[in-house]
Amino acid sequence: MKLYNTMSRAVEAFTPLNGTKVGLYTCGPTVYNYAHIGNYRAYIFEDILRRVLTFAGHDVTQVMNLTDVDDKTIRGAIEAGVSLDDYTRPYKEAFFEDLKTLRVEPAEHYPSATEHIEEMIRLIERLFENEAAYQSDDGSVYFNVSAYADYGKLAHLDISGLQSGARVAQDEYEKDNVADFALWKAWDEADGDVVWDSPWGRGRPGWHIECSAMSMKYLGESFDIHTGGVDNMFPHHENEIAQAEAATGKPFVQTWLHCEHLRVNGKKMAKSLGNFFTLRDLVEKGYTGREIRYLLLSAHYRQELNFTLSALDAARTALGRLDEFRARLTEKAEGEAGSLPDWAAAGRDGFRAGVEDDLGMPQALAALFDMVHNGNRALDAGDVDGAGAAAALAVLDEMDSVLALKPDAAAAGPDDAVQALLDERATARREKQWADSDRIRDELAAMGWEVRDTPEGQKLRSLA
Repeated sequence: MKLYNTMSRAVEAFTPLNGTKVGLYTCGPTVYNYAHIGNYRAYIFEDILRRVLTFAGHDVTQVMNLTDVDDKTIRGAIEAGVSLDDYTRPYKEAFFEDLKTLRVEPAEHYPSATEHIEEMIRLIERLFENEAAYQSDDGSVYFNVSAYADYGKLAHLDISGLQSGARVAQDEYEKDNVADFALWKAWDEADGDVVWDSPWGRGRPGWHIECSAMSMKYLGESFDIHTGGVDNMFPHHENEIAQAEAATGKPFVQTWLHCEHLRVNGKKMAKSLGNFFTLRDLVEKGYTGREIRYLLLSAHYRQELNFTLSALDAARTALGRLDEFRARLTEKAEGEAGSLPDWAAAGRDGFRAGVEDDLGMPQALAALFDMVHNGNRALDAGDVDGAGAAAALAVLDEMDSVLALKPDAAAAGPDDAVQALLDERATARREKQWADSDRIRDELAAMGWEVRDTPEGQKLRSLA
């Protein structure tokens, strides 16, 4: 298996540090609002990575943090007039609901920053011991960038012109602002009642120290893979490396992976442009979690993805082809799996080659749909027996362990309300009431069902 390591800027063979066990840290949400589809592009990429590692035979322990204390969450809680916990809790709950909708496998650990303040304090104490931290006149604690010789190695920054003593207090800042950053922020009025005791006085942690402390608690001082969006590379991930390695003297992470931005209708997503979508916005428009998932995983993670509603419609069509092929194989399959047909073997091998080459999803999907095309031709020609169909179904299931696009078994059949609408539509079509027919079709789509008209009559397919 090969992965592109941001640190080396090269595709490398991936070998875990500890046999087949893989420690994976994935940057999770800052829970100050509902996550948007740009966020979920990253979480789907991380889910595909986790699934491919398992597919390749590795035992994965994944940690995804929940940032529930930073500039944004504190500001939001104060503006809402509620406690930090009361403010962030609904967004945490919504996040986990969205993960289920998108069929994202649960991580083994979801640490919240507010529950790991002691670990952060201990890490800062180690930085003081190694002379990589200092306290400013206002009581805040800063990381001394000049004390860590390798600062800038992930983002490939030239820090030769670093101004000694320049400091930045906010959690997020511009890429050209190479300066000492806050590890612990002394309390001020802007923090309200968000405050903890520490050896340096009352205050709260800076954003960057959170991930270093939590990742090392659950995965050890050196672990295999750390991921996130390209916007996290600097300053966040750069600062994580500096803090961890200055404290431990050990390499922090072996392989860094970053996914590219998502654009909407060719532009940066922004509420002012009317192209800002949460997952819930899209579900309200009638799209399903697996349709959204399909689109978000379809591009290579290191390429920008242009998200459009027409692309979601195309995803619905592609899933329809896949569902129909699975249904044909299921109907044909009989007994135990036999010899794998050549077209299924080629699909399996092409899919594996794609996903194990730096998560090459376009290549993997191309292999899958070549299999669908060639398999349908073989079924049309009567060249697939029951045992061969069963074997091909097993290959589809193997691929789906990565893709997670299989129709929901719970939605296998329509309920009485859906069937009544289907019958009403059939009557409307017999009586040539085309407007009523189209209206009922749209109602069915809103309920999660696609209806198509064929020579054999109406065909219903779950969109779930």
